[in-house]
Amino acid sequence: MKKLLSIIVAIALVAFLIYTITYHKKVIPVEGPGKVSATGAYEKYFGAAPTVDKGTAYAFVIYFPSSKEPGKVVPFPFFTFDEESIKKVAIERLLGGMDAGSYSGEFFPFPSGTRLLGIDHDQETVTVNFSQELGKSAEAGGARAIALTLRQFKDVKAVRLQVEGKETPLSVIAKKADDTAIEQPSPPRLLSVSAMRDKGAKRIEELNAFFDRPVEVKELKMLSKDGQELAGDLYHSVFDMAAVLKPKDPSIFKERMPIKVRWKVVDKLGRQADGDNVWLLEVKEH
Repeated sequence: MKKLLSIIVAIALVAFLIYTITYHKKVIPVEGPGKVSATGAYEKYFGAAPTVDKGTAYAFVIYFPSSKEPGKVVPFPFFTFDEESIKKVAIERLLGGMDAGSYSGEFFPFPSGTRLLGIDHDQETVTVNFSQELGKSAEAGGARAIALTLRQFKDVKAVRLQVEGKETPLSVIAKKADDTAIEQPSPPRLLSVSAMRDKGAKRIEELNAFFDRPVEVKELKMLSKDGQELAGDLYHSVFDMAAVLKPKDPSIFKERMPIKVRWKVVDKLGRQADGDNVWLLEVKEH
């Protein structure tokens, strides 16, 4: 269960959905029922947050700059168990982009090499200091993405942007950012299909069909390229973001093996989607 938790959050934070918890490991309390605390932005765009068995998780949104609609941003759901550094996690993941799986090429990247130098929270204003690379950006969506991502948190009313400690013109764009810049999420998507194994091991433990948000799986089958259903036990993952197959014969799975996935899901706000596509298997170690 702990391995699967790390995997899901890693994807939901990848390349993708693919990292937050792996960046900030925190001991999860073992006593009492678990809960997920969600921001208003998360609930607005993705509905009620899923549950966890133990500990307290936090659901929030990262707004990625759209490459299809310049100046616009697209909300994407993420989770972490570390409330203390949640703003830092959100901005670092935003800078890392989301150029993975079925979202490849859809989001405008920040200038290569852009780093977060620091976050200063003074009363209700957050000042975010970036490396000099951000100064090369002329894309308004990036500034809006930073501001909207941070302002979803209740203790943030204003966001100031700096480059190497100096105010940047992007700060003016960030100040004016509002909900008119936000695109509605598309229906759910299958993000990627991957196999997991222990580091250095040859044996595959499980196959994961990762979705871009928490979903209810109405139907999901994994098949070989000749149409034979892959034998094994199928179950739903933590955070409801993946269908996981425990294969009866792990030895047949190889890197870039074609896997056909037939699926039908619905998200927490009733958006439905389905697919019947072939994916090249990604093998990952943990």
